[in-house]
Amino acid sequence: MDNPTVINRLRETHPEAIISAGEAQGDGFLVVRREALVSVAQFLRDDPALRYIFLENLCGVDYLGREPRFEVVYHLFSFANCHRVCLKVGVPEGDPTVPSLTGLWATANWPERETYDMFGITFTGHPSLQRILLPDDWEGHPLRKDVPLGAEEVAFSINRENVYAHKVFARE
Repeated sequence: MDNPTVINRLRETHPEAIISAGEAQGDGFLVVRREALVSVAQFLRDDPALRYIFLENLCGVDYLGREPRFEVVYHLFSFANCHRVCLKVGVPEGDPTVPSLTGLWATANWPERETYDMFGITFTGHPSLQRILLPDDWEGHPLRKDVPLGAEEVAFSINRENVYAHKVFARE
């Protein structure tokens, strides 16, 4: 199975769902409409010629200054064809929601929760969408690019006294 074949099959069966398609590092990618995500993913999983039965990974991306600002990226693998494909879904800042794929792949559960926690993207239909890495009372989403960076200077032999002078243990 090659990338043009996968892309052409989807263009035949879901022409309204595909925004763009291409290839990067040997793997095909498809940018799909948010409302068609579940239908496209189910087709890729269930079609006997394609059989993308493994959701390898999903993650969020923040493109601050671009519209749509966010993107959710899904990496699918077909064991039958030894082939990967990547689905990308644009998510606007004003409505950061995407349909959950937990109904198709149980492995989507935790990565969707992580993406929710880190980026604030809500997965509608998720069975238990809650924070997974941060405390429940944490405000904000730390992987958004508009979150200020918090940094602490690292102590080396050349600056150790200056760094340690600001530490709690230095006041004891």
